Amino acid sequence: MNELVNFGGQVDDLAYTPQTVRMQALTSLRDELAKLERVVVAFSGGVDSALLAYVAADTLGAENAIAVTAVSPSLAGAERNDCESLAGTWGLDWREVHTSEMENAAYRINDGDRCFYCKDALMDAVQPIADELNATVVLGVNLDDLGDHRPGQHAAAQRGAKFPMVDAGLDKSAVREASRSLGLATADKPAAACLSSRIPYGTPVTIQRLTSIEGAELALKHMGFPEIRVRHYEEIARIEVPVASLSRVIEQREAVISAVQQAGYRYVTLDLEGLRSGNLNLRLAD
Repeated sequence: MNELVNFGGQVDDLAYTPQTVRMQALTSLRDELAKLERVVVAFSGGVDSALLAYVAADTLGAENAIAVTAVSPSLAGAERNDCESLAGTWGLDWREVHTSEMENAAYRINDGDRCFYCKDALMDAVQPIADELNATVVLGVNLDDLGDHRPGQHAAAQRGAKFPMVDAGLDKSAVREASRSLGLATADKPAAACLSSRIPYGTPVTIQRLTSIEGAELALKHMGFPEIRVRHYEEIARIEVPVASLSRVIEQREAVISAVQQAGYRYVTLDLEGLRSGNLNLRLAD
């Protein structure tokens, strides 16, 4: 009989069901959080940090699981508002802090270690809250995140942050399945990396560039493209959407061009390879 490895060990195929996977994933996550007793969750409102914040508060109590959103020019305003709304709906003890990565020249030059300086600034902002509560800072990192270029994870780990979902054995699929089983509105939310990730390495991060990216993406989302990246190449905007949505962009060509040009771009291009999260990291391997 074939055996399958699951979060709790090995189970035979007769015991393997999607419901079993979800239950074991949540049980493992709760166990990891219980070990920590008190946590401060870095809460960006994405599917990963949302599950972590919800389960932490449900497991430890809201008084022992503070959700903190780091606000900076690289966080889209709509994402910040989502955090506040979700926290209110779920009864989280939610706070926002302002991070200062834009004041760091090493961050602004935008080399391959940009994310390191971002997470370092995040830890500067949230660690005092954790120290006050004698709590551990936790991040919504899952197993799939470990395979990409993520220097920010190293920065956070060096400062003592923990990744409970990694320790519990959750990958992205398990995170979404667990979120669905809990009825969380974020279960199918598209990934939303920071706005700076749209700027190619070597092009400095500036407020103007971040504002143009945010404006173009927000306009396109309002046009019915929830999964969207606008990659910034000075006067050129390179739009990425899932391959299945390419034809719709062409159908709405004039409206798309107008919306993106109003955000500050002169030329509007469409990437025929479609949306690839983290694809700018490919340059680092050259």
